[in-house]
Amino acid sequence: MSRVYLSPPDVGDAERNALLAAFDSGWIAPVGPDVDGFERDVEALIGWPGVVALSSGTAALHLALLSVGVERGDHVLLSSFTFAATANAVRYCGAIPAFVDSEPSSWNMNPDLLAEALTVAASTNRLPKAVVVVDLYGQCADYERIIPICHGYDVAVIEDSAEALGATYRGRPAGSLADVAVLSFNGNKIITTSGGGMLLSPNRSVADRARYLATQARQSAVHYEHTEIGYNYRLSNLLAAVGRAQLSRLPTIINRRLEINRQYVDAFSNVPVGFMPIPEWSGWNGWLSCVVFETRRARDLVMAALDQENIESRPLWKPMHLQPVFASETAVVDGTSEDLFNRGLCLPSGSVLNNTDIERVAKIVTETCS
Repeated sequence: MSRVYLSPPDVGDAERNALLAAFDSGWIAPVGPDVDGFERDVEALIGWPGVVALSSGTAALHLALLSVGVERGDHVLLSSFTFAATANAVRYCGAIPAFVDSEPSSWNMNPDLLAEALTVAASTNRLPKAVVVVDLYGQCADYERIIPICHGYDVAVIEDSAEALGATYRGRPAGSLADVAVLSFNGNKIITTSGGGMLLSPNRSVADRARYLATQARQSAVHYEHTEIGYNYRLSNLLAAVGRAQLSRLPTIINRRLEINRQYVDAFSNVPVGFMPIPEWSGWNGWLSCVVFETRRARDLVMAALDQENIESRPLWKPMHLQPVFASETAVVDGTSEDLFNRGLCLPSGSVLNNTDIERVAKIVTETCS
């Protein structure tokens, strides 16, 4: 049978036609009307006026950190339970990352541990310049608790919403919940531009500064004039065209992923697994259906059984405080994310998967656990 992937791109005629139209328009370079249009489309969805289309979510994180003043030698607190890009961007700035564990109720950053970390940092005169909060697996963190804690110490908050486009927190869109935010349009995300990302800000001047840095910090002169270091971070017009077509289909894509999750929940009603909890304040986008088994051995047996049938699955994120590259950094942890990593698994969740695909996955999980 053909391989079942974890989260393959959901693209078709709409994306192909948009790409060809952009190509035929002659706007091939990384500027053009579709870049501007994509930014306007996301602005309308999120409600923030400062939107900059970039080459990746990682580039957006880098510029977001710079936008709140992170410099070499500064400290930055961030979610430990995340992909490496979140922490890597801190290092791009020459800053020092420190990690905060998850809360069991949403798997996102634990506000109590965050408060503990900031209290200790304040007592030693080492407050971070920023806190980066990840909206994990398409679900927002508890910002009504996190924002006051950080702002009480005058610490900026960056929302890493790379996985959460289309999610909500108490009715507010993901990407509009902190001081500055980022999105990702990588190939496995809820929508994709093949590769790409965005920086989001409630302040147009912040976005203008990011756009300037993303275009090599070029001055407005007829020749190439530069007074500071910039970056080659702008999204191409061709990829922006794909993004606009994808964004128009976002509600349908989210609904299909949520339906896939409901199919798994029904199929596993008698299987000893738990799903990512969804608090009452969360409007989850269904990006990945994640389950936790009773033991690591049970998880590994299921993962091997799926692989045997040419089905992709993946353990939950290995926490950053356990990664060799960051193992020497400070971490405020209670074992939550480590336990999730040891026992958790991401199941195929892409909106292009059909019911037969999901039934195959569910059958293998059920038989392996019985």
